Amino acid sequence: MADWQPTASLAMLQERARLLAAIRAFMSDRAVMEVDVPVLSTATVTDPHLESFVVTSPQAASGNYYLMTSPEFYLKRVLAAGSGPIYSLGPAFRAGDCGARHQPEFTMLEWYRPEWTIAQLMDEVAELVHGAIAGPVAQKTYRQAFLDHAGIDPHRADLAQLRALAQSRLSPAFDSDDRYTWLDLLFSHLVEPQLAGKVFVTEFPATQAALAQTASDTHGNAIAMRFELYINGIEIANGYQEEREPTVLVKRFAENLALRAANRQSQPPVDELFLAAMRAGMPACAGVALGVDRLLMVATGAPAIAAVVPFAFGQP
Repeated sequence: MADWQPTASLAMLQERARLLAAIRAFMSDRAVMEVDVPVLSTATVTDPHLESFVVTSPQAASGNYYLMTSPEFYLKRVLAAGSGPIYSLGPAFRAGDCGARHQPEFTMLEWYRPEWTIAQLMDEVAELVHGAIAGPVAQKTYRQAFLDHAGIDPHRADLAQLRALAQSRLSPAFDSDDRYTWLDLLFSHLVEPQLAGKVFVTEFPATQAALAQTASDTHGNAIAMRFELYINGIEIANGYQEEREPTVLVKRFAENLALRAANRQSQPPVDELFLAAMRAGMPACAGVALGVDRLLMVATGAPAIAAVVPFAFGQP
């Protein structure tokens, strides 16, 4: 293949075009309005697990712009303006790993359903995904997934138990006093690979709520009202019962920035216009982000995301 050619084959580009058209038809049939949002912003997310690309410009008051990691903040401002159900389908950017399942620039589908629960949204996600990959969908809680595949209750196990399990099963080349670092490691290495077929995982620990509401499960554990969809161990979608209380969000952003400071990460500016929209009042809603490239990769059996995008990062 000549260096100038696309990294995806023409046949794959046709599959990609069909998937994008099918997504838009799915949303149109359900009266979910498409909204174009900017990819360049003067603020960005504070999540310590995400890093934004910084774009310098003499026109920016702070000297920096940021490529958006998702359309979330803009879409929620549209919701607060009274839009009703909406979606965005387009590029998102995250600095970090580049590999078989990750590209710094990728295509994200994100949509919001006012007055819906995450149970209703999970049904709609399953219906959309069924159009690309047929077959049944299972569901299990984060706790049950851990018990099934790691033999431990993630809510009740203490730091020593989690560390011992990781060291016996994974032999990590690091140590940590952070309980949730071990949970993340165990979930990604022991649980995720065992999630065969299509599986919704629900009721993550409340510490992993991000912008989701929190509650208690039937065992009295503090949980996040969110879900993730996995297909053969690959995360495809991430949905929330959206937190819309401004004081809660301000507190979480401050906690994120404190953790970023402790980890010697950058200190991005908080999106004050997003918080203003929350103070004005966003309707109760459920929302989900879905990785289109990953869905296409799994649906076609491609070995890596580079095979399903027109021009993969790091390629000529």
